[in-house]
Amino acid sequence: MFFRTFILLLTLPIVARADVDFSNYDVPLYTQIVDRIKAKVSARLGEGSNTRDRYFIIPFAYEDRGNHPEHSHSFISVIRVLADNKQPKLTPGLEKRKYKNREFEAFTISWLPHDFMSNPHLCVFDGAGSRIIPEKNKCPVSPGRNFTLAETIKLAVDAKNAVAMWGPYEINQVGFDLGVKRKRLLDGGTIKYRADDRLYRKDKVAISCFHAMAGLDELFPNGGIFGTGFKMWGLNGTARVLIEYTEKASNKHLLLEPVDVKKDRYGFVYAPTRNGDVPYNPVRNASAYQR
Repeated sequence: MFFRTFILLLTLPIVARADVDFSNYDVPLYTQIVDRIKAKVSARLGEGSNTRDRYFIIPFAYEDRGNHPEHSHSFISVIRVLADNKQPKLTPGLEKRKYKNREFEAFTISWLPHDFMSNPHLCVFDGAGSRIIPEKNKCPVSPGRNFTLAETIKLAVDAKNAVAMWGPYEINQVGFDLGVKRKRLLDGGTIKYRADDRLYRKDKVAISCFHAMAGLDELFPNGGIFGTGFKMWGLNGTARVLIEYTEKASNKHLLLEPVDVKKDRYGFVYAPTRNGDVPYNPVRNASAYQR
């Protein structure tokens, strides 16, 4: 299984050049993404009465041309759509929102250094041989912060990165509850951030962005056999998490539908001019953005 996973991840960035949709070019990227999530979830719920709570995850990644680790990020949004005409037990700490005639709760796990909005200069590997030997990495451990989806997309826009999203995928309540527990762990202030967390994850000192959204069956993720040194960042990092969600035995009951890490992803790519050249497009299907 692990050999098959490794071969799949190596092939992920190799895609055919595709036409890019410019119909929403003037719409801010965050609005494009939220509108796509709303449309996809609404289609899944249908027009009839929603008699029970429904739960969804939307995994994301962004990266630059060349997939440099210091300009890449993996994150995930989680949604609970409340049943119609019922008095729900709301999740403490989450805001109840409304779209059309339906109420929902939502949050994002986007783990980065606490000052990344004002200081977006990420240290990933510093030192000769540090990609292979974690002891040689001189990058510091930083206080971490869980960023909102709006903040995270702003970071991608500021860097003119390509953004990919998968799903929405339906999950069960156990998966949603595990996501809430992970969010609370991160928000609690005891866990720090380090992009290369190979020496810090075991002792529960610090984790990377993609490990923050991995291993939801455990309160603190151990990350499996693949560490940051195996190019697990950006689209590859999120794809690795999705593979774990579908193949790890203790996770198989969380997802209620199959996942195809290649076919399911949709992109949003920066273009300097309408209908012009796209500097970087790592996916087959994408919409263009300018801001």
